[in-house]
Amino acid sequence: MSKNKTIVIVLIIVLIFFGQKLIKNSKKSPAELTTVNSNLEAEKAMEAIPEDGVAMATENNGLQALGYKMDKDVKVFSLIAEPVRWKILNDVTVTAWAYNGMVPGPLIRVTNGDKVRILIKNNLPEPTTIHWHGIQVPNNMDGIPEETQKPIEPGETFTYEFVAKPAGTYWYHSHFDSDKQISVGLSGAFIIDPVSGLKSKPDIDKVLMLNEWRVIDGQTYASMPATGMDGNYFTINGKAYPETETIEAKVGQKIRLRFIGSGQMIHPMHLHGFPFKIVATDGNDVPESAQWTKDTVSVAPGERYDVEFTPDRPGKWMVHCHIPHHNTNDHEEPGGIMMMINVTN
Repeated sequence: MSKNKTIVIVLIIVLIFFGQKLIKNSKKSPAELTTVNSNLEAEKAMEAIPEDGVAMATENNGLQALGYKMDKDVKVFSLIAEPVRWKILNDVTVTAWAYNGMVPGPLIRVTNGDKVRILIKNNLPEPTTIHWHGIQVPNNMDGIPEETQKPIEPGETFTYEFVAKPAGTYWYHSHFDSDKQISVGLSGAFIIDPVSGLKSKPDIDKVLMLNEWRVIDGQTYASMPATGMDGNYFTINGKAYPETETIEAKVGQKIRLRFIGSGQMIHPMHLHGFPFKIVATDGNDVPESAQWTKDTVSVAPGERYDVEFTPDRPGKWMVHCHIPHHNTNDHEEPGGIMMMINVTN
């Protein structure tokens, strides 16, 4: 046997050996991974979310208002982080990590200046924390693992306590392994109302959280666009069209939509039929003289835009992301981030 052939055979054996080690050490997801056995923690985050023993959610809709108990002058809320099987479509179920068994998590709604206490029980298979995105909390309540607090280990309960301020549209989400944990459901909305209510006095006030999901061969993966693990399902408040909510309105009613970019992709949200005014950004009111009139607003990850409009004629008017791929369910249109506003006389 020639020397060159011997070298080729040795190289093949070495490649097979290391290939077997890679398969053994990391269950690769169907994606173009940027690591090759050099970052097993990252590769683990790209694996399918375990579904064995995970129960179906008992709730059908996310963002349900979270009740509270009073402890003197403090409003006390309770959250449980746990895995659930969640329907984003009638025939598509994802394995989600959710707060209180719903996606998105419950809507926490309080008044500016309220004292709040939030107990979070971790029933996940790994640690977690909660960050109160945009709310002016004390530093030790900010939810940054190993910096402002120790991670909340499985089985543990942690208490967050702060004064809710200022008024505006906010959200809460995991800040531990957030590339995965937020992507598979650990977020919810937190609305702080002005003491005297909104000056614009909308008749309809809706929160719309925008997310992406990755489902391959029935298994759920975190949607991580930068790794090649793009989402193939897209949701508003945990549902993809045609299972998204239809908003029922009357001609002449003022409608306020609070867009929250709670995923990893930008979503240019477009309203059919009417222009709207951007009345608040990231929880901050926009002075009337500075309010832009538009029909499309790009909502980046983490951003919040409050828009208002008053329909002057009836019809079935669509709100949707204007990236066409985000209007599909596993590449089939129509689907994804679409919903209807049904305006009647």
